[in-house]
Amino acid sequence: MVKRATKPESGLLFDQADWDFDTLWRTFDAIEQVAREDLELDFYPNQIEIISSEQMLDAYSSIGMPLMYHHWSFGKHFLGHERLYRKGARGLAYEIVINSNPCISYCLEENTMPLQALVMAHAAFGHNHFFKSNHLFEQWTDADGILDYLEYARRFIASCEEKHGLEDVEATLDAAHSLMPHGVFRHRRPRQLSLREAEEQRQARIAAAEQNVYYLWNTIPDADEGQQSQDSGLLDRKRDMQLPEENLLYFLEHYSPVLTSWQREILRIVRNIGQYFYPQKQTKVMNEGCACFIHYYILNKLHEQGRLSDGAMLEILHSHTNVLTQPDFDDPRFSGINPYALGFAMMEDIKRVCLNPTEEDREWFPDIAGSGDWRNVLKHAWANYRDESFIQQFLSPAVMRRFRMFAISDESSSRYCTVTGIHNSHGYRHLRDALALDHDLSALEPDIQVADADLLGDRCLHLKAVRRNSVPLDADSKLATLKHVERLWGYKVEITEVDAHR
Repeated sequence: MVKRATKPESGLLFDQADWDFDTLWRTFDAIEQVAREDLELDFYPNQIEIISSEQMLDAYSSIGMPLMYHHWSFGKHFLGHERLYRKGARGLAYEIVINSNPCISYCLEENTMPLQALVMAHAAFGHNHFFKSNHLFEQWTDADGILDYLEYARRFIASCEEKHGLEDVEATLDAAHSLMPHGVFRHRRPRQLSLREAEEQRQARIAAAEQNVYYLWNTIPDADEGQQSQDSGLLDRKRDMQLPEENLLYFLEHYSPVLTSWQREILRIVRNIGQYFYPQKQTKVMNEGCACFIHYYILNKLHEQGRLSDGAMLEILHSHTNVLTQPDFDDPRFSGINPYALGFAMMEDIKRVCLNPTEEDREWFPDIAGSGDWRNVLKHAWANYRDESFIQQFLSPAVMRRFRMFAISDESSSRYCTVTGIHNSHGYRHLRDALALDHDLSALEPDIQVADADLLGDRCLHLKAVRRNSVPLDADSKLATLKHVERLWGYKVEITEVDAHR
């Protein structure tokens, strides 16, 4: 039982570490007032839920969603996280936030009241605003319908387990989960044509082909007639199946010769969930940077207004600093650039450039330097960029110097690593390009496409892996992936690796 806090008489929102729901609501209203009136944020209605540590571990295991179908991997992840947590080897997140309408924020009941204020500002307004305004989330996710869809998915898979057996359903889910990273659309697709529109286009193609026939050429013997006929059949087949296709789960769902209707629906469920999370992978730096910037600004504003005590603010800043720690490259904790630290530093730097620019800033950012309108600059960036484009557009020399960035070239043909980017005019631009590329998912994840499949012939599925910088696929991962594809395709699967320039 949480001790009930009394309302402070000093104008503070709270004056002790314990919290109750009255204090939470009072603090939430104060945070919302700053978010609306000062920052002018746009966000979904909020739903705040206080959960236990075990419920937080359960949310970890089911990819953070409030509703999810059952699968053995979720229990495996739960036991792994729980074991580390009980040993003290890993802490728990202060919160988890769901991209839905209303936006659901899970706050850990063990948090003190200052931490509850931080996570409400961070999740319920920072992440919430980013989810609602960023163009990738608008294009690829349905915040209004995701919870209903997850409920449908859970009921459908449970009914499949009753009708077709647990083993068959798990085998399909295992393969689908393994292929989930290759089951997303990376680019917007044209609208699906109706049957009438498709027939009109087909008739138009036939009419155009007839108008372009030159009958004189038909009198000349063609030695390659058989080859041309074969090539024409290949082109027709690829056009009908819209090949090449980057979304493996989509292709298997529609064209697999062996899958039943319920298995195709399971593949559709898994790829839709994978597509829902794909924008979060593309915007890790921006999303976390936005949430950190917003919670930092709002809580400092409340402190300036005398509504947060110095003690509460010190606890908030302590947690804030822990999240934004960037270990040095030779530190045992180093695992790359901390997306929280980079995102927050870049957004604070944008504010500085708008308010107090240097000559260097005016050269690099002539459109925003000294404009004073940092709120709209940030909201424009949050709405219209993703990680690699945001870094390409807004990473400044000041941030590169602060993080002590440098670029290294590691070519397989060379015996040595070469420093290719330092702190000079050319080096800054090279550093920015290199860091942007390092956050581009299209350059980080394997590019595997369906190249061909002769459904009326041997039914062999031909995949093509495009090598970037001549880097081959990992042999073990390639074999494991092919096994899952073969399970869903039902026939032989071959993969060919080609260089990107081909």
